[in-house]
Amino acid sequence: MDFTFSEEQQAAAEAAAGVFADVAPDGVPSPADTTGAVADDFDRALWARLAEADLLSLLLDEAYGGAGLDAIALCLVLRESAKVLARVPLLESSAVAATVQAYGGEELRSALLARAGRGELVLTVAAHGRTGHDPAELAVTARRDGDRWVLDGVQTAVPWAHNADLVVVPAHTDTGRTVLALVAPDREGVVLAEQISTTGERLAELRLESVPIARVDVIDAEGAWEWLRDLLTAGTCALALGLGTAVLRMTAEYTGKREQFGFPVATFQAVAVQAADRYIDLRAMEATLWQAAWRIASGAQGALPAAADLAVAKIWAAEGVRRVVQTAQHLHGGFGADTEYPLHRYHAWAKHLELSLGPAAAHEEALGDLLAAHPLG
Repeated sequence: MDFTFSEEQQAAAEAAAGVFADVAPDGVPSPADTTGAVADDFDRALWARLAEADLLSLLLDEAYGGAGLDAIALCLVLRESAKVLARVPLLESSAVAATVQAYGGEELRSALLARAGRGELVLTVAAHGRTGHDPAELAVTARRDGDRWVLDGVQTAVPWAHNADLVVVPAHTDTGRTVLALVAPDREGVVLAEQISTTGERLAELRLESVPIARVDVIDAEGAWEWLRDLLTAGTCALALGLGTAVLRMTAEYTGKREQFGFPVATFQAVAVQAADRYIDLRAMEATLWQAAWRIASGAQGALPAAADLAVAKIWAAEGVRRVVQTAQHLHGGFGADTEYPLHRYHAWAKHLELSLGPAAAHEEALGDLLAAHPLG
């Protein structure tokens, strides 16, 4: 497999690295030191810098002020953001904007995309269902009422919902189809209850009680939700890869300086073997991520649907990032649990990413179903 990136993709990654270079992972209170949220809002200053660098419009066409790039470019930027635990809705807003562009009507595209690309409009998505374990599209019902739709149901763990302008909510109709509704959090009938992630960030339980949505604000094109969900999954894997890369580098630097019996602990065989195993995890996470992102970006056909590549990537991302941070905690000794040292933050974010959009076991089950439905000759 040739995963050589194009010049445009590499330029996006380099621009992202420049923007994130000054971001401090400990820029907000530690989740270990507070029972509430670490902050009331995301990093608006960083959001503005991302907009100035045209990194919020990567996937948008030139007609909307974008660069016209693909899922691979977005994943490269997300990888850089996770290295510094960037507190911005980059994945959610970018994925929603790309879905609106691909599947939304012209009126909706004209109203949202250019503003989203400039960072003026913040978008997020409810993708965790009612409990975090059931399909998100089954948690909310959508019924037609004249020239509008009416939504009822509950979505949990919605990221950035308290600060977003619009939340995309997948909902099922009485015919079994899935539509995507763009819902303003302050709309009548919408109730947000605060939830706190392991990262200390504010999530929301989103309750919809007979919420009317104009027809123009609903995407009912076939395949829209599946495409958005796949892009979110790939992006989550990219975040896990970036986080794991930063943690392994942190571990290498620490063990190279920490001495026991007059030698750096990195020279001890037991330490070196554990670090090497985690390096292998990262390489596997990387290979499976780019395979999945390539399937999304190219639409290429394979022996199995693209969902199978996404499942494999998420399995490696979930298990790999967990192993990386656990080994890092072990090799750091007491420093791993010190709340004045940044590693514990990475551990908290890793746990969130591991379970986000389904843990490894859920994707193993999905992969098994796909293999059963598409036997390989």
